[in-house]
Amino acid sequence: MQTISATNYSIFFNEKSYEFLAEVLVPNRYSKVFILVDENTATHCLPTFLANLATEVTIEIIELEAGESQKNIETCLQLWHSLTELGGDRKSILINLGGGVISDIGGFVACTFKRGIDFINVPTTLLAMVDASIGGKNGVDLGNLKNQIGIIREPKAVLVLPEFLATLPSNEMRSGLAEMLKHGLIYDKEYWNQFKNLSDLNTEDLNILIHQSIQIKNNIVSEDLTENGIRKSLNFGHTLGHAIESYFLESDSKTPLLHGEAIAIGMILESYISKEKKLLTNEEYHEIKYIIKDIFETVNFSQTDIKNCIDLLIFDKKNEFGKVQFALLDGIGAIKINQECDNDLIYNAFEDYQS
Repeated sequence: MQTISATNYSIFFNEKSYEFLAEVLVPNRYSKVFILVDENTATHCLPTFLANLATEVTIEIIELEAGESQKNIETCLQLWHSLTELGGDRKSILINLGGGVISDIGGFVACTFKRGIDFINVPTTLLAMVDASIGGKNGVDLGNLKNQIGIIREPKAVLVLPEFLATLPSNEMRSGLAEMLKHGLIYDKEYWNQFKNLSDLNTEDLNILIHQSIQIKNNIVSEDLTENGIRKSLNFGHTLGHAIESYFLESDSKTPLLHGEAIAIGMILESYISKEKKLLTNEEYHEIKYIIKDIFETVNFSQTDIKNCIDLLIFDKKNEFGKVQFALLDGIGAIKINQECDNDLIYNAFEDYQS
């Protein structure tokens, strides 16, 4: 697959990823290579990665427990201490080998250690490949509130190795698929149409779709790195999706949802709101609803659940001047940003989602 050029870095695929590493990880450029993994990627991905990594620079491995619960400032403190104790300096480089949590927290730690060291993202989940590793957003959660603390700074490179997808359970693959569906809905109707017959896709088809999805996100980010305009379109499904994800994460009575599972719900809800605001036809809305529901199981919400999710909207990082901001569909393949919505319409969206 062809290398994609981002604003200040490149996204390499397959064998070109290891060729890039061999060229860049040399002693006169970097003093030490740190590789951040979680317990899953340490087992399933790290051996293959190290076997293909050709460098004379000293390598140190830092391992975290897996899961969203690790994406906090306390974990950052542990990582800063580990980097210091293992001899990290300003000429060190951090390679983030893992899913979205590893990409987000690893990038944030690299951006803040010694006032900033280089980092490379090597996403090992579908979600991280098409979303978390691309675009320079790095950060952590504040309690159960998603991505409240962070910085935008692009990596040295992103290396996409689809072979790692073979290590994923099916629910993790579906989670990443949600972001790919989003890219079609907000940017490219023809790309969206390719997901109507998922059962017909083979591995090569999936690799092509991954490349296209990354290209779509990169096109958007390249126009608006700091999210003052068109990059807000990537928030479609995330205003309500993040609130749902946060609520299920903090509630003792709920089973936490994967990011993509929550965003899938958010996309249906926000498509309903788009329809009610006359931005989306009834036919388009039902197409979106049924295609997403065919992939993701319906989650039940009580009235209390809905109220608690709505209460969390005020903490959404996209809000401006105390107003909750939505990115809504303006037909399939287009978007309108900075849209407001009253709570009654949100309640109606939840009701329709469950019907």
